[in-house]
Amino acid sequence: MDSTNVNEQVPVQNGSYQTQPEETQNSIVDSHQKTDSYKQSLSSSSSTSFVAASVFNVYTGDSSLDSTKQKPSDDSGTPSISCPTKTSDEVKKMSTRQNATVIILCGFNLLKYIDRFTIAGILPEIQCAFGISDAQGGLLSAASFLPYMIFLPIFGCLGDRFSCRIIMGVGFTLWVVFNLAGSISETYLVLLTSRILVGIGESMFSTVSPTIISDVCKGDVRSKFLILYYSAVPVGSGLGFIVGAEMASHLGSWQWGLRVTPVVGVIALLLIFFVVEEPLRGEAEGSRLSSTSGFWDDLKYLGKNKTYMFATAGKTLTSFVAGAMAWWGPKFIALGQATTKGEDVSYDKVSLIVCTKAALAGIIGVATGSLLFQKLRKRYPINDPTVCTLSMFLAGLLFYWGCDVATGPPIRTYVILFFAQWLLNVNW
Repeated sequence: MDSTNVNEQVPVQNGSYQTQPEETQNSIVDSHQKTDSYKQSLSSSSSTSFVAASVFNVYTGDSSLDSTKQKPSDDSGTPSISCPTKTSDEVKKMSTRQNATVIILCGFNLLKYIDRFTIAGILPEIQCAFGISDAQGGLLSAASFLPYMIFLPIFGCLGDRFSCRIIMGVGFTLWVVFNLAGSISETYLVLLTSRILVGIGESMFSTVSPTIISDVCKGDVRSKFLILYYSAVPVGSGLGFIVGAEMASHLGSWQWGLRVTPVVGVIALLLIFFVVEEPLRGEAEGSRLSSTSGFWDDLKYLGKNKTYMFATAGKTLTSFVAGAMAWWGPKFIALGQATTKGEDVSYDKVSLIVCTKAALAGIIGVATGSLLFQKLRKRYPINDPTVCTLSMFLAGLLFYWGCDVATGPPIRTYVILFFAQWLLNVNW
């Protein structure tokens, strides 16, 4: 081999090339000769030695001589150094702690959405207590969403560079503290401020939770767990209404409706630090991922991805519809029934029916969407956006119809809105 032709130039950081020193070229030649002699020694080994080594590897877990694992090479055929990767069997296995981690994170997401809509379940009591209008009541919902939207990409960037468990732990701590602060607030301004700070804490653990799930599982297992994770959106929204209204009704004060989730949040904090496992980025795929060059580079890349941008816009609009129905749906239906009957209608009874219906529609809708996507994907490559489009179109028609007949018989309104929410939740 001619040493003057071996890797005479190497790329440097700016994309240009520079000539290697002669000593470096000679060392590369020596390493290639050692590699060739090592390959020859392996090929000349007897089959008995190979079987013995394989059996030894099985019992000791040493995979250094596993013939199924080969180091990647570049276009010139020169072996390159890489991190050890896992086989497909090793990747598919999940430990008990990893399974517990995923279940706990799904529970966190459910708890988050329950907390978001506990105020919706006690909104009339809060309006009476502080003497606020419907617009001010709606602002209590937007107060947590705005900082959540602003800080979400920031903590997402930090999650790629620092410990996700620490970020989640700090976020949950803030979430618990400011939720309790809101439950003892004596003015509307204090309650509004507490909801803003709750949104910041929520953004810290909401950003990194899905990434941990993605790094723990892969393939169909990952898809199923993420379906479970996001099914908490409609289910938690319905349960939040019920929890807030029932706690306020039984304990005689709206403040108790805001104190349930923080208590459970303390348990969540303990699970984060003692049970949740933080895997290496890309571990589920048998690789090691590193962070990108910078926050703004990430945003520029995502901004050029049309599929990502349009899908995000669609999810934003879907969340708007789901949030509007969860926040104002019970009051809208109660007012419609009161107009028809000419008498007062129990808001608690209406909210219980509406939110039970919403939670049930969420479970069925997410399961239906998952089944449709999995069954039709092989036959129809563009199945996913097609199903989303048709389900949202039909859901929009049913929502309009349900609002239009809200002053009529309540059973008809409930049935129409149930199917509307069913189709809406297919998209999650």
